[in-house]
Amino acid sequence: MEILYSDKSIAVCIKPVGMDSEKEVPEALKQLLGGEIFTIHRLDQNVGGVMIYARTKQAAAALSKLVQDGALVKEYVAMVHGTPPESGDWTDFLFKDSTKNKVFVVKKERKGVKKARLEFVTLAPSLVRIRLHTGRSHQIRVQFSSRGFPLVGDHKYGSRDEATAPMLFSCCITFPWQGKELRFEKLPDWAK
Repeated sequence: MEILYSDKSIAVCIKPVGMDSEKEVPEALKQLLGGEIFTIHRLDQNVGGVMIYARTKQAAAALSKLVQDGALVKEYVAMVHGTPPESGDWTDFLFKDSTKNKVFVVKKERKGVKKARLEFVTLAPSLVRIRLHTGRSHQIRVQFSSRGFPLVGDHKYGSRDEATAPMLFSCCITFPWQGKELRFEKLPDWAK
């Protein structure tokens, strides 16, 4: 596992596709760095990319507050079927059916429905860069699929290609930390 940065309070790494972000990645970081590792945010097991972990309880509390306040900015790249608009700012209501582990766009708020917002720019005909404003389960996958642009490899949400996992990657995390703005960025080979 590639470590982009670590100090006494935080560790930033590239989560490989196939690893569980809440169990396997923290265990791997413990083996590499020693000490305690606290999960701050998550990525689906079949998605890779930049993630930040806390190395102390104080850092975990501070990072969790940044997430709550929307000060930890997460950006992704995705390969989609079709050509989306040049840019967009999409807000939807999402409902998660836990029995099917699937998320659906619904028309209005009700119990169990959460508002989801993202912005994106199209970098190439089927390549988009996305900024999440909310971190809902399967959010990017569902919002693009619901508009006719399923992610390449995302068989759960409409893709019918041969790829084995969704072409979605957490490419950038930016956040204020100890008086500085920290930014960690890495693109997958398919997005370069």
